[in-house]
Amino acid sequence: MILQAVFSRPSSRTEEALGKQYIKVRTWKDAVSPIYHAEFYTKTQVFHKKFSMEEFDSFVKEHAGTTFRTVVERTEDKEITVMSNRHGEIRTVEKQLDGKNTSHFGNKEKKYLLPQGKPIPFMVKLGLMSAEGKVIAQKYDKFRQINRYLEFIEDTLKEMHVEDGSYTEERPLRIVDFGCGKSYLTFAVYYYLAYVRKIPVHIIGLDLKEDVIELCSKLAKEFDYTNLEFFVGNVEKFNHKEKPDIIITLHACDTATDYAMNYAVKNSARAILCVPCCQHEINTQLSSGKSYPDDGPFSSLLKYGIIRERLSALATDVLRAECLEQQGYNVQVMEFIDMEHTPKNLLIRAVKKSSSNEKVAQEQKSRVRANALLGELGVSQTLFQLMKD
Repeated sequence: MILQAVFSRPSSRTEEALGKQYIKVRTWKDAVSPIYHAEFYTKTQVFHKKFSMEEFDSFVKEHAGTTFRTVVERTEDKEITVMSNRHGEIRTVEKQLDGKNTSHFGNKEKKYLLPQGKPIPFMVKLGLMSAEGKVIAQKYDKFRQINRYLEFIEDTLKEMHVEDGSYTEERPLRIVDFGCGKSYLTFAVYYYLAYVRKIPVHIIGLDLKEDVIELCSKLAKEFDYTNLEFFVGNVEKFNHKEKPDIIITLHACDTATDYAMNYAVKNSARAILCVPCCQHEINTQLSSGKSYPDDGPFSSLLKYGIIRERLSALATDVLRAECLEQQGYNVQVMEFIDMEHTPKNLLIRAVKKSSSNEKVAQEQKSRVRANALLGELGVSQTLFQLMKD
């Protein structure tokens, strides 16, 4: 069985055969499921795809030595090189491997913050792992998503300068998760901080669905997660006597993300992590029958509904980022997980700045940029209004 393969030296028929002028294709078998991952490289872009075992076998047979003149395949015990010359003559060279080096093409097995092989109670209960700690094949994308999110949490802690002793049982790290839903990530963050990092932590999960909150509360009690609490509630009306250190929200719909960010800012949260969703607000305003001049900078982008919707989502999130920067945060907008898993994959991460001489000037530039965009589009945005109020 082929575990990994790299296709290189594209022939003159590559674009005709594959639709783009790819210069390399890198493939590898998934560690826990019968699928292959593939990365298709052009000179400027990378495209991702998945193959079943049958599709991968067909791809190799069709393109090895033809579409690509060199293909290096790796099995458990062999390295197989398929080569062709400019006359189309194909030859195959096999090399026996000694088994000492199990990595290839720089594709070492990824070390996750929550590793495979060790059963984690909440993952077993929620159907992500077997009782032996093996990740369920159909849930592997969710497993990767959880670990990716924890990497963002870890990076945020570093930027917050959280060290041993920064927080205590009397004053734990306080986190609020707005729109927690089934709470895969809420449980993961609690387990990672409390049991892996050994950081005293108190987490509140908030959601509108009573049945979901009831289940999450039951599981937290079953796992003996004493500082993990769940409440039914609306982010717009949420209030708590203790101010949070970190606000997190994943796919809070439309303006719920704005209210979560507003709560964080008004309560001086040290960090904010948001994956926005369903940004309808600006799109609704742009679709309301307003007349935009044909020679305007956005006229072409507003002409087509699907393009207007994507523009609105991007504008919403960049305005949120600008608004947080104006409130004294260092802001990054990053890819959360691969686009192939969900189009809602942007993460806004904001960490409160320490004082600096450049701070006021940077915030002023942000206001100029944001006001220019709002003015050109002729729209309003909830987070900006909440900040004014």
